[in-house]
Amino acid sequence: MAKTVYTGVFPIAPTTFTEGGDLDMASQLRAIDFLIDAKVDGICILANYSEQFALTDAERDRLMDAITAHAAGRVPIIVTTTHYSTRVATERSRRAQEAGAAMVMLMPPYHGTTLRADEAGVAEYFRQIAAAIDIPIMVQDAPMSGTALSAPFLAKLATELPGLAYFKIESAGAAGKLRELIALAGDAIDGPFDGEEGITLMADLDAGATGTMPSAMIPDVLGAVVRHHLGGRRDEAVALYERHLPLINFENRQCNLRATKVLLAAGGIIRSAATRHPFLPLPDATQAGLIELAKRVDPLILRWGK
Repeated sequence: MAKTVYTGVFPIAPTTFTEGGDLDMASQLRAIDFLIDAKVDGICILANYSEQFALTDAERDRLMDAITAHAAGRVPIIVTTTHYSTRVATERSRRAQEAGAAMVMLMPPYHGTTLRADEAGVAEYFRQIAAAIDIPIMVQDAPMSGTALSAPFLAKLATELPGLAYFKIESAGAAGKLRELIALAGDAIDGPFDGEEGITLMADLDAGATGTMPSAMIPDVLGAVVRHHLGGRRDEAVALYERHLPLINFENRQCNLRATKVLLAAGGIIRSAATRHPFLPLPDATQAGLIELAKRVDPLILRWGK
């Protein structure tokens, strides 16, 4: 059987809460339906932009089971299974595979600002997880972990561990790292991916990225940008991307994960834009600025639920 290679847009689904901070499962499943109708190539759940750090293990399992069942194979689901403990990350990854995940995504092990593994520890972490599952692993190279992952080190992992075939690069200088990683690892990499809300998407696509994992704010647009670029229509990709860049920039620099929830609520897709305390809501002025910019480009997120 031919191996499936994933490309395109794989947005991160937010976790939806009631105003009181409980899981809102009805809104959660509507958000998944919105993403599927936006013609995404897949969906990532339980990531940092899903507020995974604010969820209990029981809530993680409940969300994973409900979302994978609701998606019902309409799109592949990537489950984030990061944990400092190799044992816990391995068990989470096994559980994700059992639930029907197409892939798991992990950052290198870290805890706070001081507890991190060295390269040997990181390599063994991914080696044990890869040995425990049959689905691919996406390595998330993000500043949050505080762990430096050089292109040569990532290339070595890719060539030594066939399960590590996808890399989401969202550290500083992402385009340069993607270019170097692709040059070093070649066919060992199935998916060089961009992240960080697509703020460097055009440079990353020019460097060889074949997919992006942004927020769920404008997945229809960013998916079209990727398809244009991969199809050799770079001018169309640039024009579409630049039209939405002020909104992307505002999300990235002013709002972070709250932007998607504000627009999902404004569009009638979810009932509340609530984040889980101590993460506070957007200030009123920032929220107004976000909605003003969004209305200028009339994104699907403001129209789908009405």
